[in-house]
Amino acid sequence: MNNQSVIIYEKSHSIGYITLNRPQVMNVYNLEMRDGLYQILEAIRDDPDVRVVILKGAGERAFCAGADLSEFLTAPSPVIARRVRWERDVWGLFLGLPQPLIAALHGYVLGSGIEMSLCCDLRIAAEGTRFGLPETSLGLIPAAGATQTLPRTIGRARALEMLLCGKWLNATDACDAGLVNQVVPRDELLTRSEEIAHRILSHPYAAVRCAKQAVHRGLDMSLENGLELEGRLLVACGLVPHKVSAEGKPRHYDT
Repeated sequence: MNNQSVIIYEKSHSIGYITLNRPQVMNVYNLEMRDGLYQILEAIRDDPDVRVVILKGAGERAFCAGADLSEFLTAPSPVIARRVRWERDVWGLFLGLPQPLIAALHGYVLGSGIEMSLCCDLRIAAEGTRFGLPETSLGLIPAAGATQTLPRTIGRARALEMLLCGKWLNATDACDAGLVNQVVPRDELLTRSEEIAHRILSHPYAAVRCAKQAVHRGLDMSLENGLELEGRLLVACGLVPHKVSAEGKPRHYDT
């Protein structure tokens, strides 16, 4: 994909690189970007050669400074809008991707930028990164899942402080809150993200995929059902021989 595209996709050594490429407007998320992401995420999902994905933003000012409201608030009819959302569910594709996603964050990470990063499994932030959700100050609420994904990541109280009070977090605050995994110097951001990607690549891929699936699906289950899911995934991924309990259910394994 050429550098004029609003989304650049590259592949190297089993790592897929997605770059948000509107640096002149701080990588603000627009309809063209949505459509490009949808196509690329579909391709990644179905590509057995891609085992880890790094998501990053072009330029020095921002990973993504939110959504282009001049486009998204100029809505078509509700019927058309619902059909487009159903057919182009970028956020569902993000969350359903079997490969681990690493978000490499820098500069401003606002609105849709936070929501996009929350769809990733690991988040690495450069020093100086700033996080905010300005939607309520604009008379809106987040439209891509932050009301659900943010409290699941940093807890209800911290999430409500960001959503209701408009509190911003710097990189250190975000790390302390659990919003990001690591904070690194800006010039080490991509290198550190690639180091983590290669660490993931060093593990058997079936185990990586099953571990990701177990965590994401299990969070919405009771502990008992989550343990049953873990046992089924052990078997389904071919990691252990199949066993059943006396009740005919897959048996949980102590490993």
